[in-house]
Amino acid sequence: MTTLIFGHKSPDTDSTGAPLIWEWFINHTGGDARAVLLGEPNTEAAFVLTRWNASKPHIVDAFEDGQDCIVVDTNNPAELPANINALNVTAIIDHHKLVGGLETAGPIDITIRPLACTATIMHDLMGAHAAEMPEQIKGLMLSCILSDTLAFRSPTTTQTDTDLARALAADLGLDLDAYADEMFAAKSDVSAFSDAELLRMDSKEYAVDGTKFRVSVLETTKPAIVLDRAASLMDSMTTVASEDGVDQVLLFVVDILNEEATMLVPNALTKSVAEASFGATVTGNSVVLPGVMSRKKQIIPNLKLA
Repeated sequence: MTTLIFGHKSPDTDSTGAPLIWEWFINHTGGDARAVLLGEPNTEAAFVLTRWNASKPHIVDAFEDGQDCIVVDTNNPAELPANINALNVTAIIDHHKLVGGLETAGPIDITIRPLACTATIMHDLMGAHAAEMPEQIKGLMLSCILSDTLAFRSPTTTQTDTDLARALAADLGLDLDAYADEMFAAKSDVSAFSDAELLRMDSKEYAVDGTKFRVSVLETTKPAIVLDRAASLMDSMTTVASEDGVDQVLLFVVDILNEEATMLVPNALTKSVAEASFGATVTGNSVVLPGVMSRKKQIIPNLKLA
């Protein structure tokens, strides 16, 4: 049986690129694997696929029980297929905190490391085979690292991520900063998306003391494009929350260049979350959070209810 490799729903660059990177490695070393996606990749990930001439993995909506699979860039059942515990998960490669809830038929290979990017972990796991990566795989790996570190601005960035990205850029003959700018320009082009699509584009479900949130992050070099739609986005937050079975959508618009996030505050619940979680004083329908750039390290771990 072919092993399917996938990351989380609402795939970003790492959850799009990492399955392709690991597909290459498994097949290169004699295995039989295929990368798939759990949804349409975001605009940055789509740009990266085109830039490195990589075919978009097939989007899979349902999996048969017993399907062999490898999970990358998440270990959270809420971000995975509904029947994930009925699949034959053989490995997990991730860089997020351990959530719990996954059950497997037997022991599996799990690698979770405190690095900024799943692709960085994969490079290490490849060992000597990493030197055999073709240009396309190197390009995908570099893109994943630049995306997850926000070109080394994110507090999740480690020296391991930085050193690998710089080495890959040198191998590829790329101006690292110029390429990162191209990626972020693609990420910032969200004009074609509806409010609901934006709220789901890069989001994760997370519960705080029984209150369920969809924590949405939009990373951009042009925050005004998103914030000019604040009123309609706040209206849509209620609809999306109802449709997705959560109590509230939390939206953070991350300004990559100014290294800050703007949180939209449409109601009393979001105001209390902003003030309790980030020590902010909210006087309107948004609040700027200086230095906040990482959902994984700065947003989700700090979420509190008043």
